[in-house]
Amino acid sequence: MIRLHVTPDLSPGVGVAPTLDQSRYLTQVMRLKLGDDLLIFNGRDGEWRATIAEVLKKGVVLRAEDQVRSQTLGPDLELIVAVVKKSRVETIVEKAAELGAARVRLTVTQRTNVEHVRLDRLDAIAIEAAEQTGRLDVPTVDDPLKLAAILDGWDASRRLMFCDETGGAPVGSAITQPGPWAILIGPEGGFSPEERDRLRALPFTTAVSLGPRILRADTAAIAAMSLWQAAVGDWER
Repeated sequence: MIRLHVTPDLSPGVGVAPTLDQSRYLTQVMRLKLGDDLLIFNGRDGEWRATIAEVLKKGVVLRAEDQVRSQTLGPDLELIVAVVKKSRVETIVEKAAELGAARVRLTVTQRTNVEHVRLDRLDAIAIEAAEQTGRLDVPTVDDPLKLAAILDGWDASRRLMFCDETGGAPVGSAITQPGPWAILIGPEGGFSPEERDRLRALPFTTAVSLGPRILRADTAAIAAMSLWQAAVGDWER
């Protein structure tokens, strides 16, 4: 069944007006008609069965009927990734959403080749991935911040898995503690020596290796999240 992310609060009988693009998708792409069912969620109130209650000249009105799933959240995992090429950033956000990340934080390192980032486009990609994968929340995507600023404001209760291309412990043996985690992926040129030294000196950081091959940022992000999921994630639910 079609799933749609909406923003209003959901309760029995409440009317929901999707965006114009969403309405066009429902009626022109998926060919839904008056009275047809779909699933809607907002990241707060669980998943609801809804019907198309009105078809207007510009858009449709949905009516929430009954809750089919209570609200749940995925693993408390953040992905921090250096800004890379547009297409690769988009892939990273899509796969992070599919793999359950709660937040994607873009960062600028000393070797980052910064390109313009369209947060609205990345938000749309995250929403679409959430709709397709069945998750009940949508990961947030943050504006880029310098890596030093992110580390300066770090909450030490969250462990940081630092993927170091110069070497580290295997993820399976290094990542054993549950709880809040973040994964850090560097730029295509790698971290600078100064950044690496600081990261390795931090008490909340665990340096890991992603194997003997040099990976692009998008591949590294997918591999790191998959390995983390296998170690302490939610793949067995």
